[in-house]
Amino acid sequence: MEFGIFVQGHAPGQTKAHSRVYEQDWVRRELELIRQADRFNWKYVWVTEHHFLEEYSHLSDSATFIAYALALTERIHIGSGIFNLNPVVNHPVRLAERAAMLDQLSQGRFEFGTGRGAGSHEIGGFGLQRSETRANWEEALREIPKMWRQKGYSYPDGKAFSIPTTGTQMMPDREGAFNVLPKPYAHTHPPLWVAAGNPSTYERSAKMGLGLLGFNIGSVWDLEPLIKTYKDNIVNAKPVGDYVNDNVMITAGMVCLEDGRKAREAACLPGSSYLGSLVYRYHDTFPRPEGLPRWPDLLPDPTLDDIDGRIEGGYALCGTPDEIIEQIARYQTMGCDQLVFGVPGSLPHEVAMESLRLFGERVIPKFDTDPKHRTTRFREAAGGPLTPRD
Repeated sequence: MEFGIFVQGHAPGQTKAHSRVYEQDWVRRELELIRQADRFNWKYVWVTEHHFLEEYSHLSDSATFIAYALALTERIHIGSGIFNLNPVVNHPVRLAERAAMLDQLSQGRFEFGTGRGAGSHEIGGFGLQRSETRANWEEALREIPKMWRQKGYSYPDGKAFSIPTTGTQMMPDREGAFNVLPKPYAHTHPPLWVAAGNPSTYERSAKMGLGLLGFNIGSVWDLEPLIKTYKDNIVNAKPVGDYVNDNVMITAGMVCLEDGRKAREAACLPGSSYLGSLVYRYHDTFPRPEGLPRWPDLLPDPTLDDIDGRIEGGYALCGTPDEIIEQIARYQTMGCDQLVFGVPGSLPHEVAMESLRLFGERVIPKFDTDPKHRTTRFREAAGGPLTPRD
């Protein structure tokens, strides 16, 4: 099992959501978390892309953020979690160019995560309807690997976007005149992923040979049958890219400290469930469990009386390194390949930094003994060692 973190520019509360001082604060804090993860054995960082979601996320220009973070790090892979594939948001040619450039800059440390958008409010800002986003995503994703492979690309009959067959006056007779540049680093492309906002994506992603980004705020045990669906289907995948990325990532909360009591107190700080409330406010495509309060009513914060029940129920990892090792061991039976943590918005920065260090030094080596990233192994099996292409 491999491990990562995700960042998203969370700005809880109307004061922070409209503060330019706080925007500078979260940018610097999250870059520090990424550098800390790079120093202490973590393998992945996932960077969100969201638009118009005031308190939930201010990280809209994720490509710029990823490029800067890649320059600050040495080993960790940094992925788009996600790039929005609706052409009106991000034209597929521009995404192919952007992903290849990030891959070149990092010499193969970029992971290409894709998706459709977080919910009706986000996509509505671009004049999109939910009913069209799945077809847009699949059309774009099937075409982007062709842009990377071909020296001349055309797509004249597309539905969501099109590229002419013949060139301009400079190349009037050449078919596929538009060579999408740069090409990715080495002899094949970055690993392909898709975010899962509903259960059907687990089967669809597996059949397409995609890694699955299982962003989740419920119990990880609820994902066990979905992971099985993915693993049952990935063996017969027909990959849209050059290779199958057999990978399931799931998310959870985590606080790891030397003192288990202090870890539990940190996990129960006021506002620790506010992000979850915002998820259900904005992500109206997510399955919604019965009985949850509706905005502006909030999910209850965990308490010291119920935090151990939440840990046992698969909602969080919390405690000393030894306690968390026992907690993760139970997750291994599910078949997930990568476990990723968001930093609770209520957690003081110095506590988050210490939690990443302790987890990286004492927990990760118990579960991840391979110095090479799992995605790199798939990529190299398809295209050879990650060295510059001829």
